Amino acid sequence: MKGLVLLMEFSLPLKDPVPIFSLVLFIILLAPIILRKFRIPSIIGLILAGMTIGDHGFKIIEKGSIDLFGNAGLLYIMFLAGLELDMTEFRKNRHRSLVFGAFTFFIPLIMGYVLCTYVLHFNLMATLLISSMFATHTLVAYPLASRLGITKNEAVTVAVGGTIITDTAVLLILAIITGAEAGNLNTAFWLRLGISLAIFAGIVLWGFPIIGRWFFKKIKDDKTSHFIFVLALVFLAGFLAELAGVEAIIGAFLAGLALNQLIPHTSPLMNRMEFVGSALFIPFFLISVGMIVDLRVLMKGPEALIIAGALTAMALFSKWLAAFFTQLSFGYSPTQRNIIFGLSSSHAAATIAVILIGFKMGIINENVLNGTIILILVTCMVGSFVTESAGRKLAIREAEKKPEITGGVEKILIPIANPERMESLIDFALMIKDPLSREPIHPLVIVQDDAEARDKIFVSNKMMEKAVIHAAASESNVQVVTRVDLNVTDGISRTVKELLISDVILGWSDKNSATDRLFGNIFGTTTDNVLQSVWETVFICHFNHPLNTTKKLVLVMPKNTEYEIGFAHYLQKIILLAKQAGAKMVVYAGRKTQAAVQRFIIAAKTSVDLTFRELENLEDFLVLARSISRDDLLVVVSARKGTLSYQPYLEGTPARLGRHFKDNNVLLVYPEQTATENSEPGIQDGDITLMPIQEQLVNFNRIRKAVRRIFKGNKPKGNITEEE
Repeated sequence: MKGLVLLMEFSLPLKDPVPIFSLVLFIILLAPIILRKFRIPSIIGLILAGMTIGDHGFKIIEKGSIDLFGNAGLLYIMFLAGLELDMTEFRKNRHRSLVFGAFTFFIPLIMGYVLCTYVLHFNLMATLLISSMFATHTLVAYPLASRLGITKNEAVTVAVGGTIITDTAVLLILAIITGAEAGNLNTAFWLRLGISLAIFAGIVLWGFPIIGRWFFKKIKDDKTSHFIFVLALVFLAGFLAELAGVEAIIGAFLAGLALNQLIPHTSPLMNRMEFVGSALFIPFFLISVGMIVDLRVLMKGPEALIIAGALTAMALFSKWLAAFFTQLSFGYSPTQRNIIFGLSSSHAAATIAVILIGFKMGIINENVLNGTIILILVTCMVGSFVTESAGRKLAIREAEKKPEITGGVEKILIPIANPERMESLIDFALMIKDPLSREPIHPLVIVQDDAEARDKIFVSNKMMEKAVIHAAASESNVQVVTRVDLNVTDGISRTVKELLISDVILGWSDKNSATDRLFGNIFGTTTDNVLQSVWETVFICHFNHPLNTTKKLVLVMPKNTEYEIGFAHYLQKIILLAKQAGAKMVVYAGRKTQAAVQRFIIAAKTSVDLTFRELENLEDFLVLARSISRDDLLVVVSARKGTLSYQPYLEGTPARLGRHFKDNNVLLVYPEQTATENSEPGIQDGDITLMPIQEQLVNFNRIRKAVRRIFKGNKPKGNITEEE
């Protein structure tokens, strides 16, 4: 009966939130699918759908019914733009962002002033308002760049940085214009605006990271709370921005910058943030933009058409000029210029905010308002088409020029003994894993072959379900391996050989828990045995805090480590770890090793916030305990006995690290080595140690030279020197 009453009362536009939400979700689902067949970007499909169902279309949805989600979507776009920035590249190219921001602000502003004053004959206030509107742009096409995987390209970084600069400048001009119209443009106004902006920026950029780092340390396992916490900070930043006298989008972008270092790009939390934005918030925003567009304004006489055409042409041409001059200034390719133009040509949120405020205050008339709506439609379509077309070319070009630093296929093995440390080890594996690698991560459980093996296999399989679920949250491929073997060492060694593993990640704990006794403690004697039977890169991890709370990564490198076969491989992983954690990197090493690190960074064409400290004597590295805080990650590169970079002082390093850095996250790295032809590392025969091939060659050359001198009649005197 209730359903029949509701059906009889059904009328358009829809007012009940249930059918409204249902209709919008079907639009979000079907519009991109249908328009994809016509090679029309999904963004355009959602905007056209908004035009159809809105107040200026078939009036299916009541005006203002989805404004809440639409505004949230705009803030979400700006937040993701700040969150996905490569902060190292952003700092490196900040002067370029400033230059582009100046171009994309002043060129449209000046050209708009000329158009409005000498062609359209508007008064001063209307001219300033419309000219500043030309300077704004909204990152409507940013989701396209994100989906194509080009957000770390310098052109995208510069465009995003320039966006926040020009939009901030425009919104400050808007505040000045409204203050002038209200007659409040005095000294108190300027003081209030400056102080409020300084307080707002300080709270977001300085306070949010401190709060976030504290929260992630205290609440480690509640993933839902992590997502809600981040979302709450985004909208809090937007609210604080409005209190400071600027638009909420500025706050959302700064929140993204503030939390950038706390949310690794490969983490499950980052995946959740992008998923919710792409599936819900951002589509709602695009539909709300379409609902603003009114094509009927074109029928209201030639004046509306002239103003709409002039505004649209000026908006596109001035933004193209800004991208062109940026290309000339920094030597960008035409494809990168088009990316900058595509991202900066769309006018939506800030534009409509500026024009609506001007219309309500009587500064502009209805023709300018309608012309601006047409401008929004055309620029969003042009920006989306240009970004997708240039983005595909740029993605292909970047894939082709990606340097090959290490050979072979990357495969990561994680022997797991304690489920309490399982998630932290998997998170570490995700952070050092090559983003382009399709190979799965292999969690491994070793069950000793005894009478209780069946029961242990059942328990281990239940334990590994949690690992699969955790990794699936980041859309990472995981293949669990369970092995029954005589002991832990043999199980790991055989698995490494069978699966052609390149990296082994071991957990390190000073405590011998019940699960360690059940599955075998990986640390201690077992670790020594693993290092003697596995030649691949081995990481031994001791994590007290989440890795995303890391402020600084301190890398300690022994002498001659640059000559190890696995040098480039492990260094590439450590640099990737620092970038994922958003941490500064400090390298303690000798001068030759420092030079080798610098050569690697140049060859890899990568960027990292890196500083060097002199450390010729490895015995001095425990002095670092005085300068390392609890938020720092200590990475010590060790070496197997008998290898090029091995030093006697490295014996017992784990125990000393456990004493001096017990509150820190600590990582031990053993580089990849080459096994001898007829032996395994560390196997001894009486008093003779079978050494790596490098050391054998040195001894062979010594003997060969000595024998040659004997046959020549020059018997060697004393010890044979290394030079001989």
